[in-house]
Amino acid sequence: MSLKRRKFISLGSFSFINFINSGSIKSGSIKFGPAYLASSITTFNRPIFASELQSQISSKDRSNKNDLLLRFISVADTGTGGDGQYSVAQSMINYRRQNPYNLVILAGDNIYTNGEIEKINSVFERPYASLLKQGIKFYSVLGNHDIRTANGEPQVKYFGFNMQGRYYTFYHGSVQFFALDTNHNADWQNQLIWLEKELSNSKAIWKIVFGHHQIYSSGVYGVNKPFIDVLTPLFQKYGVQLYINGHEHNYERTRPINGTTYMVCGGGANTRPVGRSEWTEYSASKLSFAAYNVYADRIEISGIGTDNEVFDRGVIPLNSGHLQVNSRLI
Repeated sequence: MSLKRRKFISLGSFSFINFINSGSIKSGSIKFGPAYLASSITTFNRPIFASELQSQISSKDRSNKNDLLLRFISVADTGTGGDGQYSVAQSMINYRRQNPYNLVILAGDNIYTNGEIEKINSVFERPYASLLKQGIKFYSVLGNHDIRTANGEPQVKYFGFNMQGRYYTFYHGSVQFFALDTNHNADWQNQLIWLEKELSNSKAIWKIVFGHHQIYSSGVYGVNKPFIDVLTPLFQKYGVQLYINGHEHNYERTRPINGTTYMVCGGGANTRPVGRSEWTEYSASKLSFAAYNVYADRIEISGIGTDNEVFDRGVIPLNSGHLQVNSRLI
């Protein structure tokens, strides 16, 4: 496809490592050194370890591959307080009536236009009031709009976003989630050290990473070469099955690329055009959110629009297949 791409960070063809080594990437509000540990807290909800889950799967008396382990949803680029956000929020509420869930991944740009925390009632607490009253937990990351005020720190501290730092990890049953700060001023040096350590130590069957910015995309911003160079080798090395993001105001699901499926869910309030690429499984410019049913051997993904209809269905097997992407595309 011949859409012109806008780069969201001016890194050219260099990798993040080059910029870290040259000092071109500065640390954000987190200082270099041991302090990064304090900013990145691991929370636990009783992890199910690989050996334990395998034992359960092997015993017909104790487990069934069709037992639902977790259901959650994801949405991004929500924080407008406008009609689009309310329409998607209502669909999220309607979906929950038939498909109970207690966890929402909120993948950044939580408060438009400049991350002003004083807008939190109009762009978060009111649109999602019904879900919040039922105890649904939202786990958020910072988007590029969120860091325009006080570098996003008020949002990091806001209790409703459940952020234990600018990057953090938490377990929910057999799934471990890893939240990243993907902004240009993130503390990339320490964050990458932290991410590799957490991934290497993880015993979770399912590893899901989420951040605001895209990695593979057929939308306005296109593929993100620096992130492909730096993040995707870690995903492949440690078996990350899913990466969730916003930034692109559309819906796009890729085929597994070197074992990882890339999921764009940025149609939470507005939409922009999206095309298709060699690795696209489904794409649509729709106000929408994504829903995930996690089982012992697969994750089932659904794209759901404001008409409450499922417009896309996909499956991520536990051992995702590998797709080599032609280098000319990136």
